[in-house]
Formats: sequence, structure tokens, C-alpha cells
Amino acid sequence: MVKLRLKRCGRKQRAIYRIVAIDVRSRREGRDLRKVGFYDPIKNQTFLNVPAILYFLEKGAQPTRTVYDIFKKEGIFKELCLND
Repeated sequence: MVKLRLKRCGRKQRAIYRIVAIDVRSRREGRDLRKVGFYDPIKNQTFLNVPAILYFLEKGAQPTRTVYDIFKKEGIFKELCLND
């Protein structure tokens, strides 16, 4: 099963997170299937590759709670409904 979750990057005390599609059995810093965006909690910036996210969601990937909240704030689920 594939999940959309956060992968920590950046330096100490200055975390930036990549939003990645990754196998459930992989560890947090494990090898990802595809990078689909990033989230900077300090600057509150988000970049999302919407077509890639929609592809994985349509194939059954499950976002984690935090990634779900980021997608909801950016309106990804509205676009998913429009594509149906």
C-alpha cells in the first residue's frame, strides 16, 4: 500500500518536509516512489505537484493526517471531485 506522507529534510532547528509517495513498510527517511511537493512550516510555504498527487490518490494512496490537512488547505480534494 502506498501512503502520501512527510519526509524530513533541512538542517537542525530548520526543518523542511518533502511530501512523498512511499510504501507503507518504508521508514520515514526511506526510499520514496515519487516526490510530489514540499512544505516549509516556518515560512508556511507549500508547493504541490497537483497532477502527481491526483494520480496517486486515484490509485488508492492514503495521505497521513498532516498531509491530509495540507491538501485540504490547498484545495486538492476539490480538484479531485472536479476530475470525476
